[in-house]
Amino acid sequence: MESLPFEDASFDVVLSRFSAHHWRDLDAGLREAARVVKSGGIVAMVDTVTSGIPLIDTYFQAIELLRDCSHVRNYSRAEWEAAIARAGLLSASVSPFRLRLDFSSWVERMSTPRLQVEAIRALQTTVSAAATRHFETEADGSYRIDVALFSASKALR
Repeated sequence: MESLPFEDASFDVVLSRFSAHHWRDLDAGLREAARVVKSGGIVAMVDTVTSGIPLIDTYFQAIELLRDCSHVRNYSRAEWEAAIARAGLLSASVSPFRLRLDFSSWVERMSTPRLQVEAIRALQTTVSAAATRHFETEADGSYRIDVALFSASKALR
């Protein structure tokens, strides 16, 4: 995403769904989205968001990395909004929601090795009650994450 193989102003809409937390450079990816979208076009990003609470954020980053080593970082809503502005995009809306992740299918989709699955489960059972409540962690490891759809536009020229 940080170096798209398209000409400037190639698209009416640029959409990313649950990929930004794998980008090595969020700002570069958003600049590329702004570069390839036409004037007046829409950039929409859907991704997980962190609470901004250090304990919960650290725990979330840990289980994400254990599940998939290509994980880089989940960002808070404030970090997203600031990055969108730095990319020269005009924020249009933010639609937050919660998403339940079934633990078994969540780890199976990535073929997460057994050792990492056990480490995630160990973290889930020993993490603070505040994190357990925040993620609404269930006995089988299923849990809920915060997600947001960020919609922005490129100013008309």
